[in-house]
Amino acid sequence: MAKAETEAPGGYAPARKDAGRVKPKGTSRIRAHEGLQTIELKARKPEWLKVRSPGGQKYLKLQKLMRDQSLHTVCEEAACPNIGECFEAGTATFMILGDVCTRACKYCGVAHGMPTTLDEEEPGRVTDAVVAMELEHVVITSVNRDELPDGGAGIYAETIRQIHERVPGCSVEVLIPDFKGDEDALRKVVEAKPEILGHNLETVERLHPEVRPGARYWRSISFLGAAKRMDPGTLTKTGIILGMGEEAHEIRRAMADVREAGVDILTLGQYLRPSSTHIPVARWVSPEEFADWKRVGEEEMGFSHVESGPLVRSSYHAKEQARMVKPGGVGSILKVMEADIPAPAEVLSKLVSLDVGRPGPGGG
Repeated sequence: MAKAETEAPGGYAPARKDAGRVKPKGTSRIRAHEGLQTIELKARKPEWLKVRSPGGQKYLKLQKLMRDQSLHTVCEEAACPNIGECFEAGTATFMILGDVCTRACKYCGVAHGMPTTLDEEEPGRVTDAVVAMELEHVVITSVNRDELPDGGAGIYAETIRQIHERVPGCSVEVLIPDFKGDEDALRKVVEAKPEILGHNLETVERLHPEVRPGARYWRSISFLGAAKRMDPGTLTKTGIILGMGEEAHEIRRAMADVREAGVDILTLGQYLRPSSTHIPVARWVSPEEFADWKRVGEEEMGFSHVESGPLVRSSYHAKEQARMVKPGGVGSILKVMEADIPAPAEVLSKLVSLDVGRPGPGGG
């Protein structure tokens, strides 16, 4: 694919998206990288990050099924390095609500812009695909749809319900947006009874404003705490990407913060730069460091399970987690914070200037 088709001046704007008007994401420069020796896009990757190119029979069959059903996978949209392994195993993460996201996160390979359609028949087609694939565990995520009153929560809930009704025994994991902190939207999803409810924190507090300009650090953490309050029997899950410029003490702090929300499962993986208009990789994180963070998370902080490694992504080994991990107790953070802050700036009529810090004691 020619560069002119995949990148636009001033940001990443992939062409040929069928669910919205795509626009550039903006600059790849962030203040946190000033003075850092970042890694060039074409630099050789360490051996532990090299994977085989996908292309087996099951991979091609699943890819065709997605096209025939007009469905999207985050595996393809976000260029997941595990796509070959997972597709060959007959698993995929469905991406609902279209393929254009209203937010412009600096690390994400999904197209940014304004969605133009809402497909209310999508839950049925996703369920048809789950039936055809004879799945025992399915993961569903989405783009952000900040222009919708409920952020797309109703489509999530209907998808969960249809899968449970038509595929008894198939567990459902959802990786949801923050719905701009709307507890009513969150409740729609929780009451549909997914076996795992995930929402990714993605990065540490210092990097959050620049890396996730449409999100809020404490909103994401407290959203998970609120979900646990609504249904303590639901497994909750979050993910953090390493290698974007964070420091060790910040990783530890972020892990401790999400544990305060009662999160059961944590994933840690390496940031891989999708294009020259995304922020650069600040460092390669070694397998040994990932192993050490797993030990810290499980032995010191009390996570039920930590999936930690260079190629780990949110839904990696999700089926095993759904079968093996038991939900823990409710955390100390119970109410959604920062819900009154508009986000993202890209879809607002006016720009807002905000200064958000850590909550005070008992900020749940």
